[in-house]
Amino acid sequence: MKITYLGHASLLIETGNSRIVVDPFITGNPLAQGKIDVDAIPADYILITHAHQDHILDVERIADNNPGAVIVSNFEIASYYGSKGYKYHPMNHGGSWMFDFGRLTYVNAVHTSSFPDGRYGGQPGGFVLETPEGNIYIAGDTALTVDMEVIPEMTELDLAVLPIGDNFTMGYESAIIAADYLEVDLVMGYHFDTFDLIKIDHEKVKAAFERAGLDFILPEIGAVYTFKLWEEDED
Repeated sequence: MKITYLGHASLLIETGNSRIVVDPFITGNPLAQGKIDVDAIPADYILITHAHQDHILDVERIADNNPGAVIVSNFEIASYYGSKGYKYHPMNHGGSWMFDFGRLTYVNAVHTSSFPDGRYGGQPGGFVLETPEGNIYIAGDTALTVDMEVIPEMTELDLAVLPIGDNFTMGYESAIIAADYLEVDLVMGYHFDTFDLIKIDHEKVKAAFERAGLDFILPEIGAVYTFKLWEEDED
C-alpha cells in the first residue's frame, strides 16, 4: 500500500489496483504549489468526508480527468455530484459497502459540513478502509470523540490518519488520546500548517508522539509513504 500526501487533508491511497483520492484540496493550497500537479492525479474513487471547500475544491477537476472515478460520500454530498452527472455512491453513518479495494465504512465525525455556497452538506464523517493490505481509519475533520472507541470493536486498525492542527479540529494532544481509543500504534498527522490558525510546531508535535510511545508520521507534501501493514503468516 502506498499513500501520497497531497497536502492539507488530501491523500492518494494506492491499494491493489485501486487509486483512492481523499478530500482533494490542491489548487487552493499555496503549500502544494509546485509540488502537486492536480491534473496528473489518478483516481478510481474520490472519498469526501464533508463539504467544506478545503476538502472538495478539486473534486470535479479530478473527476473530469478520470471519467470512471466514483465519488463516495454521505447522501447529500454524493447526490450533489450525482446531479451534475458524476458517478457516485452515497453512504451514511455506520453503513459499509464492499468496493473492489475492500470494505468501506462511513463513521462519525464531530464537525460541521456545508458547501461554499451555504448549501447543506449533510453530517460530516470519516472512513474506515479495510483492504487486503491493511486497515486504515481516516478521521476527516473532527474533535476527539468517544465514538472512536467503537472502531476497534469493528476492525483492528493498522494506521490512523488524524487531524493535528487544532482550532478547527482536534490538536495533536487530542490525537494522542484518539490513538489510545483506536488501539492503534501508527499515526499519520494531517490538516496542519495550511492556514495560520492551524500552524504547528513540528518538533514539539513529534516529541509528544514519541513520549507517548507511538509511531508517528508528519508527512511532507508530495512524499510517498509505502506500508506493509499486514505480514503474511509463515508456514
